[in-house]
Amino acid sequence: MITLLGLNLLCSCDSGNTEKPSGKRSSSGKTLELMIVTDKETYKGDVARVVDSLFFSQRLGQLRPDPMFSRVMIPPASYYEQDMFRVHRNIIIIDIKPDNPNKVYRHIDEWSSPQVVYDFVAKDAASFDSMMCRCYAKMLDDMYNAEHLRVQKAFMDMSNPELMKKIEKHFGFHLTFSKEFDIYKMTEDFAWVMKRTKDYDISVLIKKEPYRSQASFDKEIILNGLNAMCKEHVPGPAEGSYMGLERKEFPIEYNKVTLAGQYCVETRGLWRTFGDIMGGPYVSYTLTSPDNKYLITLMGFVYSPRTDVPQYNHRDFLMQCEAICYSLRFLEEKE
Repeated sequence: MITLLGLNLLCSCDSGNTEKPSGKRSSSGKTLELMIVTDKETYKGDVARVVDSLFFSQRLGQLRPDPMFSRVMIPPASYYEQDMFRVHRNIIIIDIKPDNPNKVYRHIDEWSSPQVVYDFVAKDAASFDSMMCRCYAKMLDDMYNAEHLRVQKAFMDMSNPELMKKIEKHFGFHLTFSKEFDIYKMTEDFAWVMKRTKDYDISVLIKKEPYRSQASFDKEIILNGLNAMCKEHVPGPAEGSYMGLERKEFPIEYNKVTLAGQYCVETRGLWRTFGDIMGGPYVSYTLTSPDNKYLITLMGFVYSPRTDVPQYNHRDFLMQCEAICYSLRFLEEKE
């Protein structure tokens, strides 16, 4: 049953919300692929402009011009008549007619899991644009959460229990890694876990230190801490070279999020090797332990220099880093 929610409950707009229990078939779709269900006559002008600008523009902190999502267009008849389209992971349905009621319906795990479906029923393009802009933040959270869950499930299906137990014992919290990852370096308060291939590397840095004050969440202190951690623990290939953040040539995105139930600051940007020519995107998370005794830093970064292979995509590799970080569970919570 669909329940209509009020103004403050969902994305500041009148909307319907359906959340289904687990047990559904696995959703389909490539990493960060978004299906738009509408007809060609609807998807033009202001409608196309607002959707393209919100979901298919380049996100900050990406070295390559990869869009936030990859677009798949499906006509309504195909979507409603064929199951193969309805089980896609991220879906936006757009229905614009003069007699429509201006409503947004949100469905979680309606046909598959994890899945997010937003169904916009609007009178005209202006009404759709207004509802889309009000709902955008919630939609993005839902879709990224579905992406994280998909990667985490894939990693658990081929997990590395020995590595994960070492992390739990060493730091007091759980992170989900697939068997493709190994511990590259570990000290008393630090670990570097990496998936290394001949063409690309995906890494997660983990640091745990005493929590001193709220100033630990200041942007400059976070960035200085990331720089210091990278310089100390991640050497470059040339003698004297080391990893650090690119803070001059490219912008750094700074967001407040919730991770493992804790207040958390996320930063996104580019890293570079000082003294060499390596570089790529990174994402970091800074939060405290539930007892506020420790400051936890998780930093995922990607090195993928090949540009001739489409599947070696910085955006998709970075999603693996995000999913690992979002799998964080402190041991008391995990138990």
